[in-house]
Amino acid sequence: MSHKTDKPLKILGIIGARSGSKGVPDKNIKLLDGKPLVGRIIEKAKKSAYINRVLVSTDSQQYADIAKQYGADTPFLRPAELAIDKSPELEYVKQALEWLEKNEGYTPDIVVRLMATVPLQTTEDIDGCIEALLKDPDADSAVVIAEARQHPVKALKLMDDGKGGKKLVTYFGESGREVTPIARQNYEKAYFRANIIACWRDTITKTDSLTGDLVRYHIISQERAVDIDSPADFFIAEELLKRLGAKETK
Repeated sequence: MSHKTDKPLKILGIIGARSGSKGVPDKNIKLLDGKPLVGRIIEKAKKSAYINRVLVSTDSQQYADIAKQYGADTPFLRPAELAIDKSPELEYVKQALEWLEKNEGYTPDIVVRLMATVPLQTTEDIDGCIEALLKDPDADSAVVIAEARQHPVKALKLMDDGKGGKKLVTYFGESGREVTPIARQNYEKAYFRANIIACWRDTITKTDSLTGDLVRYHIISQERAVDIDSPADFFIAEELLKRLGAKETK
């Protein structure tokens, strides 16, 4: 799909903040350096040179009230069935777009999916992702990525040994010989998503995905890509915030 256009673009930043986290209870509103995580990402999004509307999709009125305090729109509460552990992110984004079109007649050109749980990401990271999308009119999306701390080929799993027990093998094979460590320099670099995705609205409607087929990228450092999914992650984020300082996380 080609997206050449000279008109001003409507760019929606949508932040998912469901209330049912189990690893870190209420993690989306947990305070980091005195500020709720959802508040931090709202502030970063509102400083973007490109995003002209910031919306929070949440199933919690408490979360919605906090989001409003930081300047985000919360025109609806997310349906409960789209706020469970296994709910695909695509579905709450589609629900938001459908609600906005039906109730406000608002249809953004670009959707930027953001999350509160990567608190060291910056406005520059958000804008870098959007710019990567805008630079290529044929791109369906762009994703912020960081180099993997552990290469995926090093992943291990347990499988039946045929004798009533379990044996250790690599995630991609069944030979114990491959469990032997190999220097990561021998592998091509691997990356993981750092939880910012910018895509054209018609990428969602035509491919039923947030990324489509042609995905561009914006690389950030591992430190800024810490994703909070456990108390240990939160501790790491607190320590990194102290070391990186306000300049790195503005």
